[in-house]
Amino acid sequence: MLSYVVRSLLQGIAVMLVVAALAFSMFRFVGDPVVNMVGQEASQQDRQELTERLGLNDPIPTQFLRFVTNAAQGDFGISFRQQRKVSDVMLERLPATIELALLSAIFATVVGTVLGVYTAMRRDGVLSNALMSLSLVGVSLPTFLIGIGLIYLFAVVLGWLPTFGRGSPVKIGWWSTGLTTWDGLKRLILPTLTLGLFQLTLIMRLVRSQMLEIMSTDYVRFARARGIPEKTIRYRHALKNALVPVITIAGLQLGSVIAFAIVTETVFQWPGLGALFVNAVQFADVPVMAAYLIFVAFVFVVVNLLVDLAYVALDPRIALGAPRGGEAR
Repeated sequence: MLSYVVRSLLQGIAVMLVVAALAFSMFRFVGDPVVNMVGQEASQQDRQELTERLGLNDPIPTQFLRFVTNAAQGDFGISFRQQRKVSDVMLERLPATIELALLSAIFATVVGTVLGVYTAMRRDGVLSNALMSLSLVGVSLPTFLIGIGLIYLFAVVLGWLPTFGRGSPVKIGWWSTGLTTWDGLKRLILPTLTLGLFQLTLIMRLVRSQMLEIMSTDYVRFARARGIPEKTIRYRHALKNALVPVITIAGLQLGSVIAFAIVTETVFQWPGLGALFVNAVQFADVPVMAAYLIFVAFVFVVVNLLVDLAYVALDPRIALGAPRGGEAR
């Protein structure tokens, strides 16, 4: 078990170093940082002084080592556009993205699992077939189209929900949350549904296929022959084994939602990290772009590590080298 965790950590560190190298290269190939910071009107002497102060005359390995050391401490430099520390700018936007991502992931995982089990157990029912048909629509439609459709239905036609923004979040220490006010909760509904629907349909179809496969295995037939109640077989034996691949999808989807909620945040003008990254690209704000890239990699590394640990918790054979999602005996 310990060797399995150590191996996963080393793999994560290797990934982070590669991503750090890519982020570091952005400073050299996406414009001149000195020009971006002092402007075109600065004298040559001012530029040389800033170059020396930033250490840009140092050898490349030295600059990279300094960049990695600072990044490990949460220091990504100064935003070219806002002239503020990048870490402060990202911390202001982080709560909005985290709340949106977690709520959409919880909604998708819980509802998707329940619907997946239902459609597997009632595979020939009218409601089950209708849900499977609707799931095809959810998988096929792009996120921005789902968001626009929900805005049109619930905001324009019915007038129930607001169409954009986060409202007036409440400050709890450095964290700002919209979960403590009714206005904040209403503004979370549409973005959460938009992000969660694609994940929901994916999880539902995966749970259904896994449940159907597991319910036809030999050990389930043996459990029935022993007289074990059908509910116990379904929810204690079959569902537990069906959740192993679901953890993979749910974990990776959570990472992708946190990292790439750009489209949804743009559609709903949600003040999160995705919107911050879009603005950084428009203004060539390289420190913010590099910090976002490292943040994305860090999220995926942490989520993958947690998924690996969840695998071991559900099936300890994985730590010993058995294939993931293998049939239980």
